[in-house]
Amino acid sequence: MINDFYKYQAQTSPHPLAMEVSRAEGSYIYDTNGKPHLDFVAGVSATSLGHKHPRVNQAIIHQLNTYSHVMVYGEYAQHPATELCRLLAEHMPPKLNKTYLTNSGTEATEGALKLARRVTGRSQLISCKHAYHGNTMGSMSVMGHEERKQIFRPLVPDVDFITFNNEEDLKKITTKTAGIILETIQGGAGFIQPENDFLKKVRQRCDEVGAVMILDEIQPGFGRTGKLFGFENYNVVPDVVIMGKGMGGGMPVGAFTASAEMMDLLSHDPKLGHITTFGGHPVIAAACLATLREITETDIMAQALEKEKLFRELLVHPLIKEVRGKGLMLAAMTERPDITDKVILRCHERGLILFWLLFEGCAIRITPPLTISEEEIREGCGIIIEVMNEVLREL
Repeated sequence: MINDFYKYQAQTSPHPLAMEVSRAEGSYIYDTNGKPHLDFVAGVSATSLGHKHPRVNQAIIHQLNTYSHVMVYGEYAQHPATELCRLLAEHMPPKLNKTYLTNSGTEATEGALKLARRVTGRSQLISCKHAYHGNTMGSMSVMGHEERKQIFRPLVPDVDFITFNNEEDLKKITTKTAGIILETIQGGAGFIQPENDFLKKVRQRCDEVGAVMILDEIQPGFGRTGKLFGFENYNVVPDVVIMGKGMGGGMPVGAFTASAEMMDLLSHDPKLGHITTFGGHPVIAAACLATLREITETDIMAQALEKEKLFRELLVHPLIKEVRGKGLMLAAMTERPDITDKVILRCHERGLILFWLLFEGCAIRITPPLTISEEEIREGCGIIIEVMNEVLREL
């Protein structure tokens, strides 16, 4: 399989981890030799309820036995998608009451950017330096990392950038601005949280100039920070919320939510203002619905905060400068990228899955399934400390 993987499947980097997967269950992924690997990454924050979660699997199987794809998005009323959107509205602030379902987070970003321009009649978009919102052309245009996008220029024009948590930069949001897009917690930049009511100040500035505030919840959303959505931690309500990753319990999905007044603008002048064939796919929507119900009907969000405390208690080591993030969206920061690389790769050899962040080379990603147990946390952190002791002796 590994030879065919390299020969036939397009690669995203010169040196993928290339583990050959046989099965996965709970907090473990098993390779083709039967070796278990404790998963501290959850498919990059996507497998929110762990692998092969019974409630999600049963929902998928039931929907497969009922019907799968029947019509392009938005034409037929289909129970899984309709109920998912209704339940989302029930758990969100009142003005965020209408959802457009897509196939991925980057597609949701594209839709949100279009919506901001449609609502305001303006063209300027503002994002943050070191931001990541996806990798399609519009999403890449608001990516704040020139090295990753320069080869693909020209991109979408009239995009400007500010620095996350820099209040002076908010002056760049003007009456020419259609919308500003922000990650609630910056992911690729190093799991950086907003400080000094930064998001509230962005909200205030958008209200002053009539710009649309878009918050990207693709990674913080669906319980990872101890709330259903990360913005709930910072007492702010955006105009548009983008979501994905953990929304589907491991299935591919994205969505953007806004007010009915805003969202309805995509249906006319011109009609079909945003379309997709497979968005809202009934099998995917069934998985999302099961995931959302599990997260909102249990104490899993409260558990995320208790598990964060345990991680912070256990991850104390001379090589760890700090642990950033909130809930189960954490990054252990080392002094140098080469140290981070050694820790991640050696832990992988010992059966613990860790990963990198996109732009911050010193960060060790720790984003396990929300269902991870205390025993599993202790097991994984023990491996990290053991490996760091080895690395420290070599320095």
